[in-house]
Amino acid sequence: MLAMRGQVIKLSHILRGPARGTPVLNEATRTCPLQQSNFRNMSSGSKPKVFVTNYNIPKKGLDLLKSCEVVQWQSEETIQREDLIKNVKGIDALFCILTDKIDGTLLDACGPQLKAVGTMSVGYDHIDMKACKERGIPVGFTPDVLTDATAELTVALLLATSRRLMEGAGAVRSGEWGMWNPQWMCGQGLHHSTVGIFGLGRIGLAVAKRLRPFGISQLLYSGRKENPAAKEVDAEFVSFDTLLSESDFVIAGCALNSETKEIFNEDTFKKMKPTAIFVNSSRGGVVDQKALYEALKSGQIKAAGLDVTTPEPLPTDSPLLDLKNCVVLPHIGSATVEARNAMAELTARNIMAALNGEQMPCQIE
Repeated sequence: MLAMRGQVIKLSHILRGPARGTPVLNEATRTCPLQQSNFRNMSSGSKPKVFVTNYNIPKKGLDLLKSCEVVQWQSEETIQREDLIKNVKGIDALFCILTDKIDGTLLDACGPQLKAVGTMSVGYDHIDMKACKERGIPVGFTPDVLTDATAELTVALLLATSRRLMEGAGAVRSGEWGMWNPQWMCGQGLHHSTVGIFGLGRIGLAVAKRLRPFGISQLLYSGRKENPAAKEVDAEFVSFDTLLSESDFVIAGCALNSETKEIFNEDTFKKMKPTAIFVNSSRGGVVDQKALYEALKSGQIKAAGLDVTTPEPLPTDSPLLDLKNCVVLPHIGSATVEARNAMAELTARNIMAALNGEQMPCQIE
């Protein structure tokens, strides 16, 4: 069942329509490549039912679900909580994104036949993993396939912030660009700098590899434990306080959890150099945004580049948007065609594996 502005439509499979929000019904019978015995107690005869929470999922991912009865949210607007709860009853798998809150209430609304949750994201702080484990529901995610795209964006954001690219482009448009001034629009260079990465995981390591050719003099990292792969980029494991005090560029690459929530706060910003550039492409929740605003406004740190915020989208009246030394992007770290296609495909493969009684290719343990 699918709610569309007061309408409820029953579908066996939804394909993209000729117009936004217009569903096209496809009743063609497809041969399921999986053993029928694996679909006992499924919601719709021999075909498992999958609910897709977002309208703009790449087709390459949806195509992998053609052996299922797929019901897809058919609005450009984000599905609201009440609509999500209303439409998941009886489903066998949930294909969700990072803006969907998956908790015990939602899982219970799905019903006891729910066999899989697949999130099209590498982060899973929007999912109550305890609730999923208590119900024996495997959860799949999409690591690795977005690593390169996010690392590229992180470096681009660092450069845009440190070299004041947004300010420069704005000056051209506003007519501020006048005669050459040797001290105008000067920023911080990477050459001979010290870069500190908090959280040297897959993405952090990929960022480090891309920064080494810029001629940085030292690469520091901090986290719960040392990463053997740090040898690949000649990175030194240091305490969090040392990373803050010695780095010219501080990059947040950590996951969001109880230990890292707002770990970048008033105290940590005070420990940074006044010339430090802060970059966050991990999760908005690792930063106390009020403290960041005060640090930027007062000159406690030089500048900040954010691809993630709290909340998302960031309200247009956020004081951060009034600061010239703060670059904010709309969470586009993984926004390449290749990465988003790969994420959609991996989410679908995770779901199909679980429905077939197999281990997900990328399952959260």
